[in-house]
Amino acid sequence: MAKRSKRRGHIEERSNGTFRAIVSAGTNPLTGKRLVLKSEPVDDWDQAEVELTRLLSQVDEQKHARTNLTVLELIDKWCAVRATQARRTRQRRDQLIRDYIAPRFEVAKAKKFTADPKASIEFLEGYYALLQSCRFNNVRGTNHKAKDHVCEPLANSSVRAIHFILTAAFKQGLKWGYVGTNVPAMADPPGFDQPEPDPPTPDELTPLMNEAFKSLDWGLFLWLTMITGSRRGEMCVLRWTDLNTDRKRLHIKRAGDQLAGRVLETVTKRKQHHHVTLDDLTMELLESYREQCAEQCKRLGLELSADAFMFSGSPDFSSALKPNTATQRYRRAATRHRLRSTRLHSIRHYSATELLSAGVDIKTVQGRIGHTSAATTLRFYVAWTDRADQSAADVLAQTIPRPSYENHHRPLHAYELLAATLQTEIGAGKYPIGAELPLSRDLAAIHGVSVGTVSRAIASLKDSGLVDAKQYRRAKVISTAAPQA
Repeated sequence: MAKRSKRRGHIEERSNGTFRAIVSAGTNPLTGKRLVLKSEPVDDWDQAEVELTRLLSQVDEQKHARTNLTVLELIDKWCAVRATQARRTRQRRDQLIRDYIAPRFEVAKAKKFTADPKASIEFLEGYYALLQSCRFNNVRGTNHKAKDHVCEPLANSSVRAIHFILTAAFKQGLKWGYVGTNVPAMADPPGFDQPEPDPPTPDELTPLMNEAFKSLDWGLFLWLTMITGSRRGEMCVLRWTDLNTDRKRLHIKRAGDQLAGRVLETVTKRKQHHHVTLDDLTMELLESYREQCAEQCKRLGLELSADAFMFSGSPDFSSALKPNTATQRYRRAATRHRLRSTRLHSIRHYSATELLSAGVDIKTVQGRIGHTSAATTLRFYVAWTDRADQSAADVLAQTIPRPSYENHHRPLHAYELLAATLQTEIGAGKYPIGAELPLSRDLAAIHGVSVGTVSRAIASLKDSGLVDAKQYRRAKVISTAAPQA
C-alpha cells in the first residue's frame, strides 16, 4: 500500500468569513520550533488558493523567511560580525541606524519584506525619497507646516549609506538562512552627490598664508598640507623621523584619529604608505622650524626627542596636534579672509588642482595625494617616477604664494614662560623636594599673570613630573629635574 504524503499546507476559514492560507515551512533555525507561514486574510476561497500556491512556491524555492526576527535584530546580528570596521565607520553606521533606520523599522519583521517583495521595494524607495526631501521624515507624522519646522534634505550619500546597511544586513541574513530574499538589494538608491570642489586661488591664499606665518608652526602646517596634499589626520601625527633629509622625502604612513580629547595613531585611510618629495624651500623651512623646536625645548630644560611630533599642542612636542584644532583654526582664518570654502580639506583640492593645471601627469598627482586609484584612464598614463615627482614638487612650490616670515620663533605663551621660570627656581633649590609652591593667587601677583595662567603652568610642571598638584591643595615639589624626552 502506498504511503500517504504529509500535508504541506491548507486553507483556514476564519470566524469573520475570511480565508487564510497556512503552509508548513520546516523548523526555525534559532529556536528549533515548527515554522508556519500565513498569508494575509482574503475574502474568498479562490484568492486563498492563489496565496496557498504562492507560499508553497516560496518554500520550494527557499525564498521564505525562516525566523521571526525584526529588521533591527537582523541588523544587530550583522553589526556583531562587522565589529572590525574602522571606528569612525562604525560610529557613522550606528548613528544612521539609530536616527533613520530604527524609527521606521523598529517593529518591522524581516519576513514581511520577503512576503511581498514588490511592496517592500516600493516602501524602501518611497522612504529614501522622503529623506531626500526632509531628514525629519525619519519619524512618521512629521508636521512640515509647523512654525518651528525647517525642512533639511538628507544628503544623497547618507541615504545611500542607509540603503547599503539594509542591503548588507539582508545579504548576511540570506546567507544564514534567516530570510529568503535580499529585498533591499532590489531597490534603487539615490545617485551620488555631484562633487563640487572649490579650492582657493593663489591670490586668495596669499593674505591667509602671510598671516599664518606669523607663527612658523602654523604657517608650516598649512604649507606642508599644500605641498604634500595630505589629509589633516596624516599631517597632525607627522614625526621628525618621517622626514628623510638626504632624499628630501616625507614618509606618510600614519593618520590621527581624535577620540575623547586624545589623538590615536592609526593606519592611513587607504592603509597604504607613500612618499612625497619636497622642494628646497620646504626643506629650508623645516630645518628652521626644527631649530626653533629644539630651542623651545631647551628653554624648558628639555631636549627635543628624535621622534617628536612636528606639530604639537604641548610645549615639548610629546603629543600630536588635534585634528579638530587644526580644522577650527583654519576655518576661523578662512572666514576672516572671506574664502569661498572654509574647509581645511580645500587645501588638498588646491594642491591637486594646481598640479594638474601646471601639466603634471595624473599618475604623479595620484601618487602625491595618496589615492589608490585615479580612474580607469590612469592605465594609459606613465608610471609614477622619482623624476616626475621631483618635477611636481618644484612646480607646486612655484605656484604657491611665497609667505613673508620675518620671525621664525613662535612666542611662548605666558603659562610656558611661568613654567620655565618655576622649573629654573626648583632646579636652583629655591623650592626643594617636599616644599610647597606658593598659593596660585600669590604666584599670580608675584609674576603679574592671571590665576588661570598659574594653573596651566602648574599643570605643565605636573606633566613634566616636577610637582604633585591636586585640586584645592598647594602644589608640592617631588623632583628637581624633569625626565628627558
